[in-house]
Amino acid sequence: MPDHVDGLSAHEARVAHDLELLLRSPANWTAPPTGPDGEPVLDVLVVGAGMYGIAATAALTFKGLRNVLMLDRAPAGREGPWVTTARMETLRSPKHLPGVALGIPSLTFRAWFEARSGAAAWERLYKIPNADWQDYLGWIRRVLRLPAANGVELLRVEPRGGVLAAVLRQDGAERVQLTRRLVLATGRGGTGGFTAPPGIDPGLLPDLAAHGGGPVDFTALRGCRVAVIGGGPTAWDNAATALERGAARVDMYVRRAALPQVNKGRGSAHPGFFEGWATLPPAEKWRILCYMHDLQSPPPHESIHRALRLPGFHIHLGTPVLGAARDAGQVRLELGGGAATADFLILGTGYGMDVAGIAELAPLAPRIATWADRFTPPPDQERPELGRFPWLGEGFELEGRDSARDAVLSRIHLFSHAAFASLGAIASDVPGVSAGAERLAHRIAARFFAEDIDAIRGRLEAFAEPELQDTPFFVRPR
Repeated sequence: MPDHVDGLSAHEARVAHDLELLLRSPANWTAPPTGPDGEPVLDVLVVGAGMYGIAATAALTFKGLRNVLMLDRAPAGREGPWVTTARMETLRSPKHLPGVALGIPSLTFRAWFEARSGAAAWERLYKIPNADWQDYLGWIRRVLRLPAANGVELLRVEPRGGVLAAVLRQDGAERVQLTRRLVLATGRGGTGGFTAPPGIDPGLLPDLAAHGGGPVDFTALRGCRVAVIGGGPTAWDNAATALERGAARVDMYVRRAALPQVNKGRGSAHPGFFEGWATLPPAEKWRILCYMHDLQSPPPHESIHRALRLPGFHIHLGTPVLGAARDAGQVRLELGGGAATADFLILGTGYGMDVAGIAELAPLAPRIATWADRFTPPPDQERPELGRFPWLGEGFELEGRDSARDAVLSRIHLFSHAAFASLGAIASDVPGVSAGAERLAHRIAARFFAEDIDAIRGRLEAFAEPELQDTPFFVRPR
């Protein structure tokens, strides 16, 4: 096994050499932009420094887009869910997936892991621990020297003079950063917030309830009876975590009489879906969306075994929660066929898709086109929840309900699960991250080229490096 520092140090030299061989460090070629009053403007502001923000920023710089900044409101090393709110023991994806590689073998997770821990450790590894994945993402950011700032939050975005004004908050103070394009790489949480079944009293939060994808004080649940709503991965992972941290009992309530059996997402994680989904006719996209939506995906078998081996775990299939309310310091649950009480409720019911719920875009939400605005499904395929996905262009860009009046919205790119209906699973999960980042960077680069063509043509005309100077055919310029 190599020494930790020496192994990574040698591997980082290999990364630098690979980038040199592939010419992945081109100089910036866009025209220097300025704002309406001559102030400096970024070409791209990437919001979110997790897996997809890192991939997006890396892919953009590989295209010679250097006037780019990535920011995250979390401290460095705490971006994304991996060491904060993701409560599974390992990633659900197989370990052999490349990760944020962007076609470069030395950037794969395996290459990093073997450099750090050795080939024997790789062979012993079953799946990737969350903390290792976080370390890997931080290493990608560092080894590629991506421009980034932590502790900076995007509050809202406003069109201003043909560019975008990003209102940021840092150290309690607000400031405005102008940018030509904005990429929201804000993960599952950036699609509109948590969902809850009808009948759940919001007043239960935060002392008697919490969303499973957010902060939960498990220490305070020691000795308590905990109810968990949902049968997906988040519900199972939170149930297990509560028991491991000392909860006396966990009751999981699942609406379905039987859990889903097949993860159709894994069956669609191949280049055909990644590259071809965007070009499918809307009706075909919708048909497949309905199919996958209706089946849903099962929780990983690891999550199920983890919960089942813990005393105090109880699952209630075919038991929908019709309501939950405060009752003398407890949570009273109205169930399909009865009632129950708990000391605390965890909502393992995932995230919703609601453009109006994306805080940064809330003022623009009424102008943003959704699938419901652009596509009318057959009567037997009506799924209102799918209609709430934004209708995106081929480069993840928003479209306006009024295409002419709201053209500026095309400068905002949703590089998250919000893109699933329009572009497929290339902006939300590990398998599609490189394909999605390449698509995003390619389309943004092409748009900048068209926008800056006058300046680019001027540089071309001014280019005067003589090729024949040392030959008999050289003609000196006049």
